[in-house]
Amino acid sequence: MPHQAHVHFEPWPLPLPITLLLGCAALLYTLHWFRLRSAHANAMPVWRLTAFLGGLLSIWAAVASPISVLDHQLLTFHMVKHLLLMIVASPLILLGAPQLVAARRASSIRQLGWPLFLASATVVGWHIPAAFELALESHAWHGVENASFLVAGLLFWWPVVGVRPEDARSWSIPLYLFLATLPCDILSAFLAFCGRVVYTVYLATPHQFSLAPLDDQQFAGALMWVSVTLIYLLPAVVITVQILSPKGAPVKGAAT
Repeated sequence: MPHQAHVHFEPWPLPLPITLLLGCAALLYTLHWFRLRSAHANAMPVWRLTAFLGGLLSIWAAVASPISVLDHQLLTFHMVKHLLLMIVASPLILLGAPQLVAARRASSIRQLGWPLFLASATVVGWHIPAAFELALESHAWHGVENASFLVAGLLFWWPVVGVRPEDARSWSIPLYLFLATLPCDILSAFLAFCGRVVYTVYLATPHQFSLAPLDDQQFAGALMWVSVTLIYLLPAVVITVQILSPKGAPVKGAAT
């Protein structure tokens, strides 16, 4: 008889605390947005509201939706969760909170080094097998892992969101984004091409969607590789084009 793929779905209990917390944050932000719009029609455009709510929705999808259950069974969903927190939710939250972005003053790649190091250390550190399996087996450490990805993502995108193309210092941002892709590319390439299952905990879990553990790992590595490369390099290209354009050319003699 042909082999039948075993599909087993764990029950998904809706996490009420995090859902209520994010719902309250969405409500408070929306009320604040309407208040600002009432006072000044152009104070907060609609896209900022959309971005902030999209960021909160991305956080909920990562930590409270069925993805939070399936990440224990497939590395691909675990990777989706990390990507949602670090490269989707984080920039959207900052786009919707211009008060935070306005305080940014990163003037050189040296000053950008610490958020770059923190983001890279978070990604690589939590993918070390011992740390990965600790977070997968412990609810408390799983929460710490989720929080660290979100915080590292916010700190990483903070210098990027709202950068002024006419500022000569913005030349450091494309380099910053390019350097950030390198650790992720190395890690994702290793997962995709090493030829063995790195996280043995997935060998003992049911095979979902007819994906064997090695196939799942290769797909997760490819997903990370493509997603990070596109999302990091796209703003780098846009900023570079703006700088090179006549209106966005850096001022001669400006500080670097």
